[in-house]
Amino acid sequence: MATRHFLTLLDLSQDELHYLIQRAITIKNELKAQGPVYAPFRNRTLAMIFEKSSTRTRVSFETAMAHFGGHALFLSPRDTQLGRGEPIGDTARVLSEMVDAVMIRTFSHAGLEEYAAASSVPVINALTDDYHPCQLLADVMTWTELRGSVKGKTAVWIGDGNNMCHSWINAARQFDFQLRICCPEGYEPRRDILEAAGDRISIHRDPAEAVLDADLVTTDVWASMGQEEEQAKREADFAGFQVTEALLDRARDDALFLHCLPAHRGEEISETMLEDPRAVVWQEAGNRLHAQKALIEFLLLGRVQS
Repeated sequence: MATRHFLTLLDLSQDELHYLIQRAITIKNELKAQGPVYAPFRNRTLAMIFEKSSTRTRVSFETAMAHFGGHALFLSPRDTQLGRGEPIGDTARVLSEMVDAVMIRTFSHAGLEEYAAASSVPVINALTDDYHPCQLLADVMTWTELRGSVKGKTAVWIGDGNNMCHSWINAARQFDFQLRICCPEGYEPRRDILEAAGDRISIHRDPAEAVLDADLVTTDVWASMGQEEEQAKREADFAGFQVTEALLDRARDDALFLHCLPAHRGEEISETMLEDPRAVVWQEAGNRLHAQKALIEFLLLGRVQS
């Protein structure tokens, strides 16, 4: 099988993404029923390059490889020649000779693309400043587990037009649902990403209007990693965009609330939002493990009969 990379949701077909969601649910159910007995990655290695800090990403990828009988290597710029200026392409070629796949959590999406172009083993985007596709696999998996097919449904993104918002836009394209983006003026997602999604996306300014009769509501912190110096300004600009239980009451009765975490209680969400039964963020976080297992399996082995 030709080398496949997963840099955005657009790197896989709609059919392949639907397969991944169902495969992830199967992997999860089998793990609960039997324990980690399925080990297709004996003597296989995943290199994990982290230029940004992480809890869920590191633990989920390391656990995925351990459950599958493989090994994960944690690499930071301090541990590698990347931190001393080795060209990205050179590092990619070297690691391609030694490992079976590479996961990268970094700042520049262009740098990730440069790495993938030089790599002869699969490269997985574990977050860049532009996209976070692995999180969307877990998000759509959670939504599907709890509510069935997401096709034709309506999700609402409340907050900054950031990397998570960009991936939600791509998810709306690939999984065929409507996405309402509610943000203050000046915080819209990138125009090219928005325009490519066509009429699946609409921009709103009033959260109360945006969430009306929605099937799902989601948000993220107002200041992402690297934007901490903008915290005060963003808190002022996003005043009125907090997701609360009362706001969620305007959505459908069976609406769900997602958050990629970590969450800032009292800022983008109310102090008690995560305790609301409609908030399924812990299941969502746990599903990072299962969705990424399905992804790694697909990139290395292709489709597997469930």
